[in-house]
Amino acid sequence: MRIHTLDLHFQDTPGLIAAYLVESAGELALIETGPGSTLPALRTALAAAGHSEKDVRHVFVTHIHLDHAGAAGWWARQGARVYCHENAARHLIDPSRLVDSARMIYQERMDTLWGEMLPAPAERVTVLRDGDSVRVGAAEIVAWDTPGHARHHLAYTLGSACFTGDVAGMRLQGTNYLSVTAAPPQFEPGPYVASVDRLAAAGFERLYLTHFGEVTDAAGHLAAYRKRIQDVHEAVRADCAAGLDAEGIRQRHHDRERALAASLGVNDHDWRRLEMSNGTAMCADGVRLCVEKGR
Repeated sequence: MRIHTLDLHFQDTPGLIAAYLVESAGELALIETGPGSTLPALRTALAAAGHSEKDVRHVFVTHIHLDHAGAAGWWARQGARVYCHENAARHLIDPSRLVDSARMIYQERMDTLWGEMLPAPAERVTVLRDGDSVRVGAAEIVAWDTPGHARHHLAYTLGSACFTGDVAGMRLQGTNYLSVTAAPPQFEPGPYVASVDRLAAAGFERLYLTHFGEVTDAAGHLAAYRKRIQDVHEAVRADCAAGLDAEGIRQRHHDRERALAASLGVNDHDWRRLEMSNGTAMCADGVRLCVEKGR
C-alpha cells in the first residue's frame, strides 16, 4: 500500500491544500478533492503519480466546505463513488445553496478562488456513518464522525494513519504554528475537543492534514491542537464580553495569532500563505458566532 500526498497548489501556491491518493492491491482511493479551481492541478498530480483519473473509483470527502469537496461532483460524473457524512450528501447532490452562500461571501472572487462545483449524480453518492468501512484493494478505510469544525465532518482512518480533514487544524510544513480551523457557521468547541480527544486516544502514528501534509508526531500534534481550540475560544469569548464589534474581534484575533505565529518562527511569507487558506477574519467570525449562540 502507498499513500501519495498530492499538492493542489491552491491559488498557485504550494503547501496549502492536499488531496491524498491511496494505492492498494491495484485499486485507488482519493481522499479529499480540493475545490474546482484546483482540479487541473489534481489531475496533473495524479498523472505524475502514474495514474489516470479513470482509475479512481473511490472518492472520500471529509466535509462539504469548498476547499475540501468542491470538485467531488466532477469525480462522481467520471464514474467514481463519492463517500461522505449523511448530512453532507444532499449538498453534494444539489450544491446550489452551498454555492450561493459562498458567493455572497466571496462575491467577485468566488470563481477564481473556488471554481465550479458540479452536482453529483445521486446514485454515485454513498453515505457513511461512524464506524462504516470501505474496502479499497487490500485496505480498509473507516469513517469516524468528528464534529466540531462542522457537524457533517468525517475523518478517515487507515490502519495507524488518520486523514483528518479540518478536525486537527492547519499546520504548514516545516512550522510549529497550529492554526485553528474555525470557519462559520458550525464551530463548536465542546464537540471539537471531544473529537480531538477521540483521535488522541486511538494512538495513531501518523496524521494526514488537508492543510497540510503528513504529521509523524500525532500525539504531540493533537495535544497541542486541543489547547489551541480552547485558547482561541476563550480569547474570542473575552473579546465579546468586552463589547468589541465584529471588526474589532477580527483585528484582535489577527493580532494575537500573528504574534503567536511570529514567536514560533513563522515569517511574513508563510503568514500570507496561512491567511490564504485559513484566514483569521473568517475564523474570528466562526468563533464569535459560536459565542453569540451561547456555546
